[in-house]
Amino acid sequence: MDLNLAQQAVSYAINGDWEKALQANKLILKENPKDVDSLNRMARAYSEQGDLKKARQLAKKVLSIDPFNKIASKSLNKWKGLKQGETIKSGPSFAQAFLEEPGKTKLISLMHVCKPDVLAKLDSGDEVKINTHGHRATITTIDGKYVGKLPDDLSAHLRNLIKYGNQYLAIVKSTDNNDVKIFLRETKKSDKLKDIPSFSAEKIEYISFTPPELVHAKPKIIKAEEEE
Repeated sequence: MDLNLAQQAVSYAINGDWEKALQANKLILKENPKDVDSLNRMARAYSEQGDLKKARQLAKKVLSIDPFNKIASKSLNKWKGLKQGETIKSGPSFAQAFLEEPGKTKLISLMHVCKPDVLAKLDSGDEVKINTHGHRATITTIDGKYVGKLPDDLSAHLRNLIKYGNQYLAIVKSTDNNDVKIFLRETKKSDKLKDIPSFSAEKIEYISFTPPELVHAKPKIIKAEEEE
């Protein structure tokens, strides 16, 4: 197999250029019709273009070659929630968006996950929205469909950070049945919060939020909490 061609196919997929991804994978399959990686990539490309019939056929072909292929099995399971002719739309998936940065990124599992028909349309790399209305923070698709909610401690923490000017990017990291993992990245830090990291590396996180005006009084706050 031409490794450069395979890298091109992956690159096209990462950038959401599904037509070029299809053409690159077709060239690979001319050399090796049983290349399951290319078949899976083609299935994903067809699903992104709304051709679920071809997508399912390719996924089933993968399973006929490799019965334990998790990617094909997972894809077929997800597409069960889609109606015939329904398209899966997702934006470009930028690999660098998943790079971890201490204090600036966090991988989190959502609670109270959405219904299967909404979940079926989500894929790794899809951008989603953080909604901080009310007393909790929820995740929705770009067009406003509910995906899940963030844990209460993280919800409270993010609501305060966003209130004071921080901004965040939320991207789907993975979906597996009722488990949806979201990758959060700080994209803008408010001057008021320059001394406060968005995410802690400690085991116990988001216990409290210190408003900007109390940053310099932090030692006294901690002492008072210990005395209590």
